[in-house]
Parts: sequence; C-alpha cells; structure tokens
Amino acid sequence: MAEVKPTSGGNNAYHNFHNDFLHVQDVNERKRLALAEVDRAPFGWYHVRAIVVAGVGFFTDSYDIFTVSLLTVMLGVVYYPGVGTMPTSSDTAIKLATSAGTVLGQLGFGALADIVGRKRMYGLELIIIIFATLAQALTSSSPSMDIVGVIIFWRVVQGVGIGGDYPLSSIITSEFATTKWRGAMMAAVFAMQGLGQLCAAFVMLFVTLGFKSSLETSPSLKTCTGGCAEAVDKMWRTLIGFGAVPGCIALYYRLTIPETPRYTFDIKLDVEKAEGDAEAYLKGKSGAHPDEVRRAAAQKQAAEQLRVQKASWSDFFRHYSKPKNGLLLAGTALSWCFLDIAYYGVSLNNATILNVIGYSTSNAHNTYEILYNTAVGNLIIVLAGAVPGYWVTVFTVDTLGRKTIQFMGFTILTILFIVMGFAYNHLSSNGLLAIFVLAQFFFNFGPNATTFIVPGECFPTRYRSTSHGFSAAMGKIGSIIGQGAIAPLRTRGATKTNANPWMDHVLEIYALFMLLGIGSTALIKETKRKTLEELAGEADEEDLAGPTLPTTESAFRGNGDSAAEKSQPESK
Repeated sequence: MAEVKPTSGGNNAYHNFHNDFLHVQDVNERKRLALAEVDRAPFGWYHVRAIVVAGVGFFTDSYDIFTVSLLTVMLGVVYYPGVGTMPTSSDTAIKLATSAGTVLGQLGFGALADIVGRKRMYGLELIIIIFATLAQALTSSSPSMDIVGVIIFWRVVQGVGIGGDYPLSSIITSEFATTKWRGAMMAAVFAMQGLGQLCAAFVMLFVTLGFKSSLETSPSLKTCTGGCAEAVDKMWRTLIGFGAVPGCIALYYRLTIPETPRYTFDIKLDVEKAEGDAEAYLKGKSGAHPDEVRRAAAQKQAAEQLRVQKASWSDFFRHYSKPKNGLLLAGTALSWCFLDIAYYGVSLNNATILNVIGYSTSNAHNTYEILYNTAVGNLIIVLAGAVPGYWVTVFTVDTLGRKTIQFMGFTILTILFIVMGFAYNHLSSNGLLAIFVLAQFFFNFGPNATTFIVPGECFPTRYRSTSHGFSAAMGKIGSIIGQGAIAPLRTRGATKTNANPWMDHVLEIYALFMLLGIGSTALIKETKRKTLEELAGEADEEDLAGPTLPTTESAFRGNGDSAAEKSQPESK
C-alpha cells in the first residue's frame, strides 16, 4: 500500500486525532476511532488553550454588555447638564439595543455555522465587535444627530457580533472537548463572562480615581459641568474603548482555528480534510491541506458509506416534530428566556439598583464619591457573587450534573427574589445588597451557566449550532422583556421623594419567572459524562440513516484498551 501522508494545519490549541487512523480504510471506522480519541483524551494544556481562545470572546462580550450600566450613568452627566441623569426611555433604549442586535446575531450566526461551517464564521463575529466598540467610543453628537441615537446604532451592531459568539464558542468547545470534562470546559469558557464583568468594574474604578480632582469640584451629578463633565466624557470613552483590546488579542486565534472534526465528518463528509483539521491549531496554520486526489476519492467513498443523516428543511421539521426533541428544544429555550428576564433585568441595572438601595449616594458629598461608590458597589457584586458562582459551576458541573445545578439555582433564586420583593421596605440597604450578591452567585452557580452548556451538547451535529442559537435568542428576547417591559416599572408612581416606588413589585415579578424556570428545567436532559453522539440520539434515526454506529463510548466498553491502541497496525 502507498505511503499515507499525514495532514497538517491550524494553530496551537487542537490536537489532530485523525492522523492516528490514516491506515484504517473503512470511513465509518475511521470516524468512530477518531471521535473516540477526542472523547477520551486526558485533560491537558491543549484543553486549557482551547478554553482561553474561546473564552476571550466571552470576556469581551461580557465587558461590552455590562459596561452599559455605567455608560448610561456617565452619559446622563455629560449630555443632560442640570439634570444629571438620562430620561428613563433613553436609558432603557440603550440597554435594549445590545440585546436586540444579539438576537439577530444568535439566530444568524447559529444557522450559518451549521450551513457553511464553524470555522468560516468564527472570528467574523469578533471583527464586528471590535469595529462597533471603537466606533462607539468615538461617537459624538451633532446638530443633526443625537448622541443617544448614534450609541443605540453602534450597540445594535455590537450586539450582532456578541450574539454570534454564543453558539460558535459553545459548539466549537463542545465538539473538541473530552467527554469527561466537557461541562467544565464549556463552563470555564462561559465563566470568562465573570472576569469580563470584573474587568469592567476595575476599569471604571481606575478611570474614576484618575479623574478624581476634576470630579471633586461638583457636589452632585446634575451640577457636574465644565471640567467635571469633560472628565466624565473621557471616562466613558475610555471605559467603552478598552473593550476592543482583548478582542484584538484573540482575533488571530479565532481566524486560524481548524474546523471541528464532527462537522467535517458529519456535514461535509470530507474524511481527508477531517484528518488534518483537529491538528491545525497545533501547527499554527489555517487548516489542513490533504492530497486532492485522495480527498476526492475519500469524499466519494464517504458519500456512499458514511452513515450520517443529512440536514434539510424536511429533516429539520421531522426531527423537531418528534415530541421528545421538540420538548427538549422548548426546555432549553424557555429556561434561558425565563432566566434572562430576571438576570439582565437586574444585572444591567446594577448602578441603578445600587442607587435605589442607597449604596452609591449614601454619605456621598460630590460626583467623585458617587461614581467611586458605584464602581466599588459593582466590584463587590461581581467579586463576591458573580465570579465565585461561575467557578463553582466549573468545578462541580461534571459531578453534580447540569440539570441538578439548574434546578437548584432556579429554586434558590425564586426564594431570594421573594424575600427581596416582599421584605424590600423592611430591609436595610446593606441587607438588600447582601441578598443581591447572593442572587448573583446563584445566577451563575445555576441557570446562567447551565442554559449555555446544555444546548451545546444535546442536539445533533447538523442542527447543534442552530438550536443553540435559537435557545440563546430566546434568552435575549427574555432580557428585552426584563429590561424593556419590567425594569422600567420601578418608576411607576414616582414622586420627588421616591423615584422608584415600584422596585419591590419588579423584584416580585422576577421571582415569578424564576419559579417558571423550575418547570422548564424538567424538559431538559442530563448531559454529563455522555458523548455527543449518545446525546444526539443517533440510534433513533436508524430507519433513515442506515445501520447505527456504536457510540464512541460503548464501542470500547468492556475492555481497557484505548482507541489508539486498538487502531495501531500489527508490527511486521
């Protein structure tokens, strides 16, 4: 037999498990052996690098999303002199803009990643984020355009890029991850959101300290004019513009990752290309370059022999018309929707809530102290609640399980919001802050992480990205409801002495949606320690896809030999 040359390509985060099986002639066996090695690979630096590459995008996403709470405070100071705050309608519109764009990005990029491939779309979303972030930081008003309208436009564009990152990072991580620690890898990628929030709080703190002398000249936000207003103008531009930095660092790695082996096997049926794609990240190249003659022959053989179900509109509707598949998609989508109604309703209003409970304004004698207290309050919320919550999930999600953590999170959040809502007028500001920090912890050691993980695991390869994008988009629709329809109710019946008389009822409404989340969690499946092929239910499609392959786990059940050992040719 002629010598078989290995393929190459990519950069340094993904090992090429496929080259280990070039001598195997049957394409179904090559696929099974290669995916078994991916699933059974021991956790190592390769996985850490993969987490960082995908996670930097979420760091950037989170930074850009959650700086809006601080942005609207500072825009109110600069562009509404004598008042010091933005109109509620403008404040809400700016916060909704990112979510609106995110819905478009999640649906669009999610579908395109299944149609044209994960690799082709990965990196494009980061370019959009970087461009929109810089444009936003350089925005100004003019006689014909209001600053609010221009900011809204660029935040919609930014949201499209942020939305694209959700399905792409989730799917790419899950399809390259080892089965044993797949949940931890995906949770670690998502946990970068917490670090992004933390970075935003620190940047706000540093710019406030940097302009301390200018800010101290004004006794209140509404009297911050002249040099004080100029300082605040520089502060918000610095805060927003810094969000482009991590994206620029990660862009090269995003653009040069290989295609995932599952997509190349199952959708493209390109066996030779799949042999090199997983190694591409290791070699620092953009992809594999197999021999074209062998590649064409292998594709022809795969088209005839590889047992996979092809994607089509009729197959899509057939797949999701089955009750168990349709209910699973409903479970992931509704859980994400109910979560985000409360999560974004409170998280994007951290600065407002800190002000309402008196934290940012109590004992503050000038603009500097108000902004400083706001920055420190955000820092406390993120450092004490959000960041620990994310990382507790990372370390427990593959032992406790996704469904257990989601049930627990929704249950505890229901209780916390009931307490905050019904006891709102009887709790001190420190008491409310403590409960609010606890809520942030159980958002992230709970449904905020699991609603991201489960849709990236439980759907078949041909619809995995589309289904994740749809679930995520439902979440952002929930965030729009939470921010646009529910959060503004806090000002209902406002008076000069009480600007947010309905805050307690808003928190009670959020408690109701947390309760509904408990019900929707019952529709999802537990995905821990199962291969993606098992979770996709390939055996259920035997009638359409031909004889069913054994799963990569069951294929080796019963003996301790690794896939690589099983595949080595006998020595002569």
